[in-house]
Amino acid sequence: MNRVMRKRILPMTFSLFLVFWLGFAWLPTAVIAQEDDNIQLLEKSAKAFSSVVKKAGPAVVHVRVDKTSEKVPSLTDRFEPFDDPFFKHFFGPSFKHPSIPQSPDRFQSQAAGSGFLISADGYILTNNHVIDGADKITVRMEGGQELEGKVIGADPQSDVALIKISDGLKLPYLPLGDSDELEVGEWVIAIGSPFGLDRTVTVGVVSAKGRSRMGINEYENFIQTDAAINPGNSGGPLLNIHGEVIGINTAIFSRSGGYMGIGFAIPVNMAKTVKGQLLTKGKVTRSWLGVAIQDINEDLARSFKLTRKSGALVTEVSKDSPAEKGGLKKGDVIISFDGKPVIDVTDLRNRVAMTSPGAKIELSLVRNEKERQLTVQVEEQPAAMTRVGGGPDQQLFQKMGMSLQDLTPELARQFGYEMGQGVLIAGVAPGSAAALARIQAGSLIEEVNRQPVTNLKDLQQVLGQAGSGQDVLLLIRSGNRSQYVVIGVK
Repeated sequence: MNRVMRKRILPMTFSLFLVFWLGFAWLPTAVIAQEDDNIQLLEKSAKAFSSVVKKAGPAVVHVRVDKTSEKVPSLTDRFEPFDDPFFKHFFGPSFKHPSIPQSPDRFQSQAAGSGFLISADGYILTNNHVIDGADKITVRMEGGQELEGKVIGADPQSDVALIKISDGLKLPYLPLGDSDELEVGEWVIAIGSPFGLDRTVTVGVVSAKGRSRMGINEYENFIQTDAAINPGNSGGPLLNIHGEVIGINTAIFSRSGGYMGIGFAIPVNMAKTVKGQLLTKGKVTRSWLGVAIQDINEDLARSFKLTRKSGALVTEVSKDSPAEKGGLKKGDVIISFDGKPVIDVTDLRNRVAMTSPGAKIELSLVRNEKERQLTVQVEEQPAAMTRVGGGPDQQLFQKMGMSLQDLTPELARQFGYEMGQGVLIAGVAPGSAAALARIQAGSLIEEVNRQPVTNLKDLQQVLGQAGSGQDVLLLIRSGNRSQYVVIGVK
């Protein structure tokens, strides 16, 4: 290689070396800068959650309930009234108070839940099951101050209760948001007192909306969340990232008794409606149409020549009901209620119930393949309306302390049953004959008097064959285990 070529190559080699050296020298700096940006983003998110909790925390309260029951079960049949593995209504541990002497006909227990202030003058929203049957309610504020709570009103059908504390102070409170605007996937924050641990904070997302037919409340439209909720969280707030309440934590789905990734909250818009009536009237009045309805499946949609699989099919119209007066007929498909599309039976039922009695509602429906409009004036529900019918079979089981319902595909799937396997026990009243027999909500009635039952209709037929005043023999399944139970009919 001649001298001229060496003179040209050496500077070029040095230049390339310099470029590579500068590039590798800059690369770690760029990576570090990117990592710093990511950390700053995470830090901002953490501080955002922390800011919401700091503002909301003082308005979240611990609710302790003292309750006296009339009968003490025997040691072999003792029933803890707040330990229901189906509803997981989160009273916290239920126990016989060791410092209070027990008499043969009375015993006392304590339970705990959560709540949150919604006004500066001391109004608190919580669950009905938290304060149900309470002799005394004690509200513990941030800092440990304890005040006596007074029940303003409670609504078992939606599981919402309004209580009040009065101490003459201006109290912190939480703003109520709009649960209709909530989207699946949004961040949410749950605050409460799981297992008695005050102001525990968990964070998650909205997993689903409009969960119904869970067998928890009569009127259901739950927000589903994966924010950890455990016994004692009941009645506490579910917050959005703006610190607004968008739900009341109410129940969990669990086979273990603890958190398994699915929690349910009552939408705050439903709670607002209930709260307004409790505040003004001390009770909730609901409306009715007077129709029997069913969901639209693909086969029905095709048979009725509907363009979409939504709405509610009218299967029966009660005589002299608002529906009959308004012109509704069997076979009508209600597709819109007051200008908003009807999703399914539960959606229509909830919206009718939450409408003020006497209101005139515009209904859109499909009749004989043609869409038409009707105006119906809803009326207050008759007092005789019950959760799952009022036939002799239901009355009998209500005396035993049980409320029943047919299995739905969703309930069967969640609790590991098969459709047609039996009748679901949706609720067990504390202190009832069923409770003393250790029957639990979420169990299944597979047989009545040695005859298999697959639904409520079967159950009614079997009971119709039994003489009055006889004991009832039940085969009860709980999880993977079945056992016979005899309950006396008084």
